[in-house]
Amino acid sequence: MKDENLICVGAIMGAFGVRGEVRLKSFCADPAAIEGYSPLQTEAGASHEIVLTRNVKGGFAAKISGVHDKEQADALRGTRLYTHRDKLPSLPDDEYYHSDLIGMTVLDTGGAELGRVKSVQDFGAGDILEITGRRMKEPALLPFTRTHVPTIDLEAGKIIADPPEGLFPEPTDG
Repeated sequence: MKDENLICVGAIMGAFGVRGEVRLKSFCADPAAIEGYSPLQTEAGASHEIVLTRNVKGGFAAKISGVHDKEQADALRGTRLYTHRDKLPSLPDDEYYHSDLIGMTVLDTGGAELGRVKSVQDFGAGDILEITGRRMKEPALLPFTRTHVPTIDLEAGKIIADPPEGLFPEPTDG
């Protein structure tokens, strides 16, 4: 699935109970807003209406159209849910959807290519860009702050980074 107009807004974490409810993790700034973007689409192209039933640890319990028992709910574990970009609120100039950043080229302040954004992670202390590149044995985890990421040019598909010293391998001659 590579529809630029679809944004991932949540994921099904598995069954909740035995009556077909699922545990739903929302990626929305206002977690409960995910219900308003329904119907949501899966990577396989299926469309599901979502109704949140209650808060549970790590997300919500939810009813999903077409899911009537625990086995059907368990079968959806790990399914990512998408909505069309035009249903989402527009963002201020200094905020970005994670999907817009993935795949962007990352350059240092001198214009040398550092790599590409593989994913955007949040381990609880703020967003981190996972960057991979040819010279890298392991991905680099760059804090997504104005200090370390001063410029993002969505149209050009480029990010200018000022990473902490030693985060990226030094360029080699030849």
